[in-house]
Amino acid sequence: MPMGCLDDEGPRARSADHKRLAPLLRAWRLTAGLTRGRRKALSQKEVAEAADVSERWYRSLETGGTVSLPPEVLDRLAQALSLGTDERLTLYAHALSGSAFTRPYTVGGEGLPDSLRQLVESPLHAPAYLMDHAWNLIGHNAYMAAWFPWVVRDPAPNLLRWALTSPEARAQLTEWHVHAEHYLAQLRFSLLNWPEDQTLDELLDEVLQVAECRRIWHGPTQVLAYRQGHRFRFRLPHVSTEELTVSTQVLLSPHHPGVRFVMLLQDRAGPAR
Repeated sequence: MPMGCLDDEGPRARSADHKRLAPLLRAWRLTAGLTRGRRKALSQKEVAEAADVSERWYRSLETGGTVSLPPEVLDRLAQALSLGTDERLTLYAHALSGSAFTRPYTVGGEGLPDSLRQLVESPLHAPAYLMDHAWNLIGHNAYMAAWFPWVVRDPAPNLLRWALTSPEARAQLTEWHVHAEHYLAQLRFSLLNWPEDQTLDELLDEVLQVAECRRIWHGPTQVLAYRQGHRFRFRLPHVSTEELTVSTQVLLSPHHPGVRFVMLLQDRAGPAR
């Protein structure tokens, strides 16, 4: 075994259950093979050798075994699988679960400083909102309420639930299936990031009652950390007679992991994606 190669009993990090990571690793291995001009996935042996770990250790990781995943191996594994930014964030979030990056926190109340609420209530001439890691809206400005009255109407507004289960969302979100793919990819990221959060499991169960969501979830495995810079279109006749194209700008709070400040900025420069 090469020097520095990790075997199954690596002592440098606590062991963890990798059942949710396993299907992503298999999907990433296939993508890595395809992007290198093959018609099949990289072999487990190739990934293990490139990451300088034992084949037995990698096989156990990919089958959801309880093995250690120390920080020093993450870069090598990400490089071996040719991971992009979202995939790397997912791998690190899972491996560092329980660290300061993903520690539990209280939404609302004294746990959230007034400065964050003031940010979303500042005089922005665009819809803006504050939400937690499970898409629960903590605050919003007047533009958000004018564009999307459900945030006021719903006693416990949740963006992902609205987008994936509401008939209103289907009518307002152009290319709804694309949004569904993105939201479910983000939900997969959150499930890996906060593995002990039962509210996320309940949210997944709820959205998988929708047939199209079940098809997407059980189709090709995708993961998305944040919709930073994504551009898409809305049909909001109560706001404009024309389709609205917006881009999302996402800001994260370093002291409140999971809290996101999101702005929807109108964008007329070319087609949405």
